[in-house]
Amino acid sequence: MSIKTKIQWCDSTVNPTMGCDGCEIWGAQRKTCYAGTLHARFGGATTGYAPKFEEVTLFPGRMEQSAGWSSLAGTERADKPWLDRLPRLVFVSDMSDSMSAAVPFEYLRDEIILNVRSERGGRHHWLWLTKRPDRMAKLSRWLSVQGIEWPDNLWAGTSVTSQVTTGRTRHLLEVGGERTIRFLSVEPQVEAVDLRRWLPEIDWLIQGGESGRSARPFDLAWAISLTEDCDRLGVPYFLKQLGSNVVGPGGRLAFDDGHAGDWTEWPADLRVRQMPLIPEPVEPPLWALRG
Repeated sequence: MSIKTKIQWCDSTVNPTMGCDGCEIWGAQRKTCYAGTLHARFGGATTGYAPKFEEVTLFPGRMEQSAGWSSLAGTERADKPWLDRLPRLVFVSDMSDSMSAAVPFEYLRDEIILNVRSERGGRHHWLWLTKRPDRMAKLSRWLSVQGIEWPDNLWAGTSVTSQVTTGRTRHLLEVGGERTIRFLSVEPQVEAVDLRRWLPEIDWLIQGGESGRSARPFDLAWAISLTEDCDRLGVPYFLKQLGSNVVGPGGRLAFDDGHAGDWTEWPADLRVRQMPLIPEPVEPPLWALRG
């Protein structure tokens, strides 16, 4: 967890779990997930990591600690002006997938949901990203049966890396309620994707290319295409980075920033970092009603 992060679309990160069941970027055929790579280096030897990335480990108390971070609502961020005046945005599970099968729903309720709904947690917005939105949808229904609503300040997101993984969006749409912000992280994008079917039902889209020594190509045409689709359909769009292997009409492009995340190096028409509209509370949060 970190109160400050270089990730362009949030202020902070927190990991109530560490490790993952695996996915298309961390498995037998490919191991390019940055969280998995860091675990391969530090897991089992550094406090705060899972013994191995494949051994999903619970870290209770982290959400409560991060809920106590100062509010950023109304403040400006000199290094991330697109976040100006928003509440603190906390990325949940950047080093894990807390929807992995070994994580009990009871733990997710007590560690994540209740802290997000708490007096201190209610000051922030929490961006929960998973590659298992089907399980997140099951959690949402499980909570509903208990009379627990999905918090308005808990955004639900899923990762898309290829055309076949765009189907995850179907499950994402089953998470939360009418006021839930749902977003797609199209990163690392490794091929052209068509999201026009899903964009009208999505509140925000992040896009980015793969980084690292073995990064697969990211075509500038993919960014241009998604930018245009989002603009036409009124979906806020955020280009995070172009990645370490960027190609254009003339071949591979070079950038001073190794991840091509410095948008001052990009073509002007791709410098788009928009944030979703955060709905106003319909009523004071429960903590505000306490005497």
